[in-house]
Amino acid sequence: FISSMMRTALLALCLAAAHAASPMRLAPSIQQSRTGRAAAVPSPTLRLRGGGMFDAVKKMVGGDTGDDGLDENGHYTLVLVRHGESTWNKENRFTGWVDVPLADSGIAEAHRAAKNLGEEGFTFDIMYTSMLQRAIKTGLTILEDMGMLWIPIEKTWRLNERHYGGLQGLNKKETVEKHGADQVNVWRRSYDVPPPLMEEDNEFWAAKDPRYKDLGKDVPATECLKDTVDRFLPWWTGTCVPAIKSGKKVLIAAHGNSLRALVKHLDDISDDDICGLNIPTAIPLVYKLDKNMKPVKVEGAYAPLSGRYACDPEVVKAAIEGVANQTGKK
Repeated sequence: FISSMMRTALLALCLAAAHAASPMRLAPSIQQSRTGRAAAVPSPTLRLRGGGMFDAVKKMVGGDTGDDGLDENGHYTLVLVRHGESTWNKENRFTGWVDVPLADSGIAEAHRAAKNLGEEGFTFDIMYTSMLQRAIKTGLTILEDMGMLWIPIEKTWRLNERHYGGLQGLNKKETVEKHGADQVNVWRRSYDVPPPLMEEDNEFWAAKDPRYKDLGKDVPATECLKDTVDRFLPWWTGTCVPAIKSGKKVLIAAHGNSLRALVKHLDDISDDDICGLNIPTAIPLVYKLDKNMKPVKVEGAYAPLSGRYACDPEVVKAAIEGVANQTGKK
């Protein structure tokens, strides 16, 4: 790694060399016009030529990716972050597509995520998020803290949380008391068994929400994780992969299950193993991808993932255990 002082010295050396090799127009800052009045003259101009030492040093000191989005090892960087703790997370309720806000603790988590990403020198060219405010707010908080609110932000229902059907709004532990821990764990964690259907007269029926007016029959009444994978993958292959391959540094701010769908696909995690995987709130998960969009296992990877969490390992461990214990059964 290059120290800050050394990076500065290299940049100065590069600029000096480019300065010597570039055409320059020198002029006094003030010259007399024919009428004798002082007239402003443009400041000296300097044109830096790309290529050669300039590009080499720029690549060396300009962060972990170049203009093509590839780092020094020829890998793309993808950062995933689950939303911070929501008000219903705090109340331990099934949330799904219900649009609840972040809790104060969740906003604090988003600030922490931004701090960790900033300290590691991450930058982004585009953010993708869901249609739900808890993910949107988490992503916006991160971008604001990092001074990057200006980048494009795209929202899609395909990044929404898994739809929990008739369980949405119910307290998780009370649901366990009513239906039993094993049944609730099947609804919550099995790959291909959905929760009970939501009835159309339910106050949280998503088809009544104007943000989903164009979905028609695609508005779910319940989803298992397999359903979430199936609606997520067309977006991944059709939108996100082309963006990454074009050189864009991508941040995805989404939800526990839409991110489980993504890491299942990336790391080829089995249907059984994905059921035991928990994604903590607002802790950035950093992936390196090769040119074929296959993950490259990084130092500090959190098994069975190829990616690593950009946070203190003890904080990650505690956060994951907290998610696992939401129903009183891991």
